[in-house]
Amino acid sequence: MPQGPPPPGGRSIVAWAHPTSGIVPRCAPSLAIFLFQQIQGLRSMVARGYIVAATDYPGLGTPGPHPYLVGESEGRAVLDIVRVARDLPGAGGAKNFALWGHSQGGQAVLFAGQLAPTYAPDLHLLGVAAAAPATDLATLMSDDINSVGGKNITAMTLWSWHRVYDAALDGVVDPRALPAIDRLARECIEGPFDIFIRQRTERPLQKYFLTVPDPTKREPWRSLLEKNSAATLPAGMPVFLAQGTVDQIIRPAVTRAYMGRLCKAGSPVKMVTLPNIGHGRAAQASTMAAVNWMTDRFTGKPAPNDCGG
Repeated sequence: MPQGPPPPGGRSIVAWAHPTSGIVPRCAPSLAIFLFQQIQGLRSMVARGYIVAATDYPGLGTPGPHPYLVGESEGRAVLDIVRVARDLPGAGGAKNFALWGHSQGGQAVLFAGQLAPTYAPDLHLLGVAAAAPATDLATLMSDDINSVGGKNITAMTLWSWHRVYDAALDGVVDPRALPAIDRLARECIEGPFDIFIRQRTERPLQKYFLTVPDPTKREPWRSLLEKNSAATLPAGMPVFLAQGTVDQIIRPAVTRAYMGRLCKAGSPVKMVTLPNIGHGRAAQASTMAAVNWMTDRFTGKPAPNDCGG
């Protein structure tokens, strides 16, 4: 929060939704060593007078398991943290806020945008910014199932949803893969070194992992993946999307397809394409574009629209 008294009407709020950090309680970003460095654009946003709020999501920092890639759980948590921020001393009780998230956090802010009119009618959402968001979960899982990163994401999702939804692993996961999946579930991700460690933990899954070629076509997984894939936002809600051209986790075509759905639903969409940027750096590479876009929403400028362009 910036120092000094709030302006008339209170300070504007940006809720940052973090990318995948892990799925057990100790993986909460608020428990990390480099807590503030994880929030892309933090210094710029505070310098512009905004309050920046970030949630760990349920099951991180509190008793787990974390409902990993469960959109409604994440979205509610993002809106809850805005309510907390506006009631802090010095906040001024502002109602205006914007959302900014990366990867899993991109999914979180898109779900928060869907939920805001009914779950947080006391607040005023001005725009949603997402870098390389997880939108179409079935495509995400089926596209990435043969890559190291994809096996990591699938393993974490299976482990979490087995506990959150009581979805049976029988008939989907090779029993010989369970020890490696359990180890992956208990490792946190804070930096590049953690990803290197996870790649080593994941190696047994190269030999034994799934017993079906495509779990996205098996129930209850098919329905759960559809339930947790991002829908469109209320008509007229401005959206900022950023996507790296060499992203191996979230394919550019998937984000472009989601942009097309948003455009059809009436959202003005600003799309920023990031040449030669992969998944991990999507938020970092688009930070200032996103912060400038959110600033324009707070100052009442017309939202740019790349739909039909």
